[in-house]
Amino acid sequence: MPTEVILPKVDMDMATGQISRWFAEEGAHVKKGDVLFEIETDKAAMEIDAPASGVLRDVTGKEGVDIPVGAPVAWIYADGEAYAAISPLEGEMSAKPTEGGASGGTSLAPRPVEPTPPDRPSAGHPPLKGEGEVLKLFEQGSYELVPHDNMRKTIARRLVEAKTTIPHFYLTLDCELDALLSLRTQLNAAAPVKKTDKGEAPAYKLSVNDMVIKAMAMALKAVPDANASWTESAMVKHKHADVGVAVSIPGGLITPIIRHADEKTLSVISNEMKDLASRARSRKLKPEEYQGGTTAVSNLGMFGIKDFAAVINPPHATILAVGAGEEWAVVKNGEIKIATVMSVTLSTDHRAVDGALGAELLVAFKKLIENPMGMLV
Repeated sequence: MPTEVILPKVDMDMATGQISRWFAEEGAHVKKGDVLFEIETDKAAMEIDAPASGVLRDVTGKEGVDIPVGAPVAWIYADGEAYAAISPLEGEMSAKPTEGGASGGTSLAPRPVEPTPPDRPSAGHPPLKGEGEVLKLFEQGSYELVPHDNMRKTIARRLVEAKTTIPHFYLTLDCELDALLSLRTQLNAAAPVKKTDKGEAPAYKLSVNDMVIKAMAMALKAVPDANASWTESAMVKHKHADVGVAVSIPGGLITPIIRHADEKTLSVISNEMKDLASRARSRKLKPEEYQGGTTAVSNLGMFGIKDFAAVINPPHATILAVGAGEEWAVVKNGEIKIATVMSVTLSTDHRAVDGALGAELLVAFKKLIENPMGMLV
């Protein structure tokens, strides 16, 4: 019997996916383990291997259309196995597809996959409910409709879910950066040189954000009750500080995670973050590289944003929004001094992190930022 090839679930939030590219054509001979097709999810592009060796037949999964998770997209016939073209209306599969992989085999014919209707008006069809109310406010021909891709749909759904189900509570304070900036300059100057394909380069180049990640992780370890996730039956107390970092990519954003960030050196965090950000922008992250985490950092300081409040990304109970460092006139011991100051805002899930606990966490973060040598020991 032919082996069924299904659209696997590669992301915990994934309900549908799109095949962005087939690597084998109808009638081609494939080997088990060969890359068969590429799935485009809302966050990444994943290569899917052939579950068996044989001849690829009945390729019903079309490129560029939404396909439900678990739906059959093709069948692989063993060498020498009889094949006859199947009518789309003939029979059903005797075994339901299993989530995340192909079944061991099927006894009857495949039926074609019906693509999920697009969330946009098309010729001969009225606009979706609510959309017409928006469009009638604008002159016909003064706009164009750009269909939402999977990423934008997921971002919209998760943001609405987060803001309607999580009671957000916000805390803001200012951190002086001068000591951190000085230490960063010294550490970068002391970086050893290594040979690369492009010539010699420093082994690392620390950014302020790398040091923010480290400080946030160490603050969570110093205030362990804030390193938590809320569930209806219990509080999840995390043993490690895994820090997600918001990365802007075309069409949206993604949050790759620095695991055990409290235990890693600044140079390791810096190089790991550069690699994750690069692969995030090309949608080459693996699900385990952006799922989970115990907190997150979102930094808009490079755009000159003074301060903002970020939306919590479940299962996190906190997220730190980082603004730009600016020179301020501050009073110290009765004298006016110039200091570089950065504003940060901590958003907390009030079910898991109360106001006083959130304040304790933010004060621990501030202490590390203003006394950065503590991140080196």
